[in-house]
This record gives sequence, structure tokens and C-alpha cells, in this order.
Amino acid sequence: MADINRIKHMEEAFDTSIDAVSSLMEALSRYDGALEKLKEISDYYGSDEWLEDLEADENGLLPSDLKRGVLSEDGIYNMLEDNDELKIWMLRILTYMTENNL
Repeated sequence: MADINRIKHMEEAFDTSIDAVSSLMEALSRYDGALEKLKEISDYYGSDEWLEDLEADENGLLPSDLKRGVLSEDGIYNMLEDNDELKIWMLRILTYMTENNL
């Protein structure tokens, strides 16, 4: 006879897995689509152009209504650090998946 509790448990695990895989696929699709933009920001940060733009901002030469988060040293640095952490996280997940035949 089938074990009802086991089936219920496995059904919950199945539902959780479907949701997690779907959500990750969506997030990875967005991330993959943004990689070129991420590369642009990485190259821009600390470049001569970025330093020139930062100086213009510090000297009040930019319009006051111009969005300029990209000139925030902490903002870009933190995003790039988060991206580095994400690379390590993805490697750990891939290693686990490979070792456990997932």
C-alpha cells in the first residue's frame, strides 16, 4: 500500500522545486540579458570618463534633476561586489548539482 504521508511530502517537495526552478530560470534570463550592461558599468567605474563625470558632478556642472547613482562610488562598488558573490554562489550550486547528479 502506498504511504500517503510520503506522497504528500514528495508533492510538497515537487511544488517547491517547480517554483524554485521557474523563478531561477526567470532571474537568470534577466541576468543573462543584463551581462553586457554589467560589463559596461564595470569598465566605466574608475575609468577616465567616470572620473571626469564625477568631477563635473562635484563641481555642480550637471543638471540637478539628472539621475546620477552611477557616480556613487559605494553604489557601483557594492553592486560589483554582489556580482562577485553571485559568481561564487553559482559555482557552489553548480558543484553541488554536479556532485549529486542533479
